[in-house]
Amino acid sequence: MDIDINIVELENKTLSELREIARDMGISGYSRLKKQDLVLRLLKAKAEQQGYIFGGGVLEIVEDGIGFLRSDHFLPGPEDIYVSQSQIRRFNLRTGDMVVGQIRPPKETERYYGLLRVEAVNGLDPEAAKHRPHFDDLTPIFPNEMFDLETEPHILATRLLNLVAPIGRGQRGLIVSPPKAGKTVLLKQIANAITTKYKDVHLMVVLIGERPEEVTDMDRSVEAEVVAATFDAPVQDQVRVAEMALERAKRLVECGRDVVILLDGITRLTRAYNLTVPPSGRTLSGGIDPAALYPPKRFFGAARNIEE
Repeated sequence: MDIDINIVELENKTLSELREIARDMGISGYSRLKKQDLVLRLLKAKAEQQGYIFGGGVLEIVEDGIGFLRSDHFLPGPEDIYVSQSQIRRFNLRTGDMVVGQIRPPKETERYYGLLRVEAVNGLDPEAAKHRPHFDDLTPIFPNEMFDLETEPHILATRLLNLVAPIGRGQRGLIVSPPKAGKTVLLKQIANAITTKYKDVHLMVVLIGERPEEVTDMDRSVEAEVVAATFDAPVQDQVRVAEMALERAKRLVECGRDVVILLDGITRLTRAYNLTVPPSGRTLSGGIDPAALYPPKRFFGAARNIEE
């Protein structure tokens, strides 16, 4: 059955209408999908009907103005998708944008898949995404809405957070504690509370310098976008993952989304920057270069409540 669809038409339809289209197109398992996932599934089915491959990833713009869609924890890989300079300029794409669309296999002299047609940018129509504001132009204000993190009666930590250290939308917070005190468990409980009670919030868990088994455990424990660079990864990869996660969050905020980033941990990120930034010639206690403190401060300072 030939159905002409695009993301604008699909976003304007109700979930029941989307399920009816999915049934007509012969898509299996559509009844268990959320609306946004179902929209992408329909676009993928349409591309496959026309003989194209459907794919996507998070855009990273590199030298010469070209870009690649990264999929594996924002790191370069053989399955990256090439994005031309003309497409980036046409749709005003920025590093951190989640771009999906029709792609083609590499030709004889090429190494990567190529993006043929942009279907969606951060879940929006590409034409609408062209006119979004820049993150730095948005107006930061004090948090004025609190996250209610209490869920189950037996989970006391989030209840105590509500009483002692409430978390607001747009707030920055640090967990300072000795090793083996349960920081990761607390982060899991905060993450599960947010995903359970606030479906409108896009949650990102960024793990820097963690053990691989902890990354797997976090990925299975929370329904969030989990990105990680383990302790055995090069420090350049740890820095790249953190910066790409921050850019991804900024692009979502520019599109009107609420985003929460849980970073574990900022100390290991600072030590990674200490090994990658050009030395300033000065050294603080612990062997930290003062220049290595600025990028983590920029990451931490990006959290804000936006008036718009």
